[in-house]
Amino acid sequence: MMRSLWTAASGMKTQQTTVDVIANNLANVNTAAYKTEEAEFKNLLYQTIQAKTTTKNGETKPVGAQVGLGVRNSAITSIFRQGNFSATENTFDFAINGKGFFRVQGADGGTYYTRNGSFRISMARTGTMLTDQEGRPVLDTNGKTIVFDSSLDTAKITVSTTGELCYPDDSGNPAGMGITLSLVQFPNPAGLYKEGSGLYKETDASGAPKMEGEDKELTRSELRQGYIEASNVQVADEMVDLIIAQRAYEMNSKAIQASDDMLSQANQLRR
Repeated sequence: MMRSLWTAASGMKTQQTTVDVIANNLANVNTAAYKTEEAEFKNLLYQTIQAKTTTKNGETKPVGAQVGLGVRNSAITSIFRQGNFSATENTFDFAINGKGFFRVQGADGGTYYTRNGSFRISMARTGTMLTDQEGRPVLDTNGKTIVFDSSLDTAKITVSTTGELCYPDDSGNPAGMGITLSLVQFPNPAGLYKEGSGLYKETDASGAPKMEGEDKELTRSELRQGYIEASNVQVADEMVDLIIAQRAYEMNSKAIQASDDMLSQANQLRR
C-alpha cells in the first residue's frame, strides 16, 4: 500500500508543476517575443516483484513482474516557434523573422540574448544610444554599443531586412551608416538559460552563438521595422492542457484516498 501512496504523490507533484508551467504561459500571453514552455516527464525506477522464472512444468516464463515507482519532471522546454507580428509603427521596434537573437550588454558587462526587439533611444555621454526597454545597450556585429551623433534625427533612421542602419543622404535616399544590428543563432536554443525580462544566456547545452552573415550554413533571419513579435502561446491549447493536468491531478488524489482506505481496513483486521 505504501508503494501506491508514494507513486500517486509523485504524480500529484508533477501535475502541479505542469499547472505552474501552463499558468506562466497564460500569464505571458501578451509578453513580446515570449516563447511557450512545455513540461516533460519521465518514469522513475521499477521495483522487481518477480524475475523471469519457470512454471510448475519447468517452462520458462516470457516476462517477469515489475512495478513502477512513479513519475517526475525531466525538463521544462521552451518552444521557439515563430510568433505573429504586431504592427507598432515605432521606428525602433524590430521583429525577427527567423531563428536569430539580438545581443545586448548586461549591467555586469556580459552579453545576453533576446528576441524582444522593442528598443529605445537613451541619452549617452556623446549623443544617443540604442537600448532595450530597461536601458541595456544593444550591440552591433562588432560587439560594440550603438551610439548616434546628437545632430542626427533618430526618427529618420531606417533598418534593412539584414539589420543595416541607414540614414537619408543629401538627396533623401537611405545611405548605410556603417552599423549593423547583431543577430546570432544557437545550435540548441532550448538549452539557453532564462534570465527573465526576455533575456537568455549562453550555456554548454545551447552551444556557442553563431553570427549570421559570417556562417554560410545558417539561414539568415530578416528584420521587420515597425513590428514586434508577439508571444507564441496558443491559449486554446493551454486551456486543454490545463484541463488534462487537472484531471490527472484529481485521479492521483483518488489513488491516494483508495490506498488510505485500504490501509485503514487492513489495520482494523482482527484474528
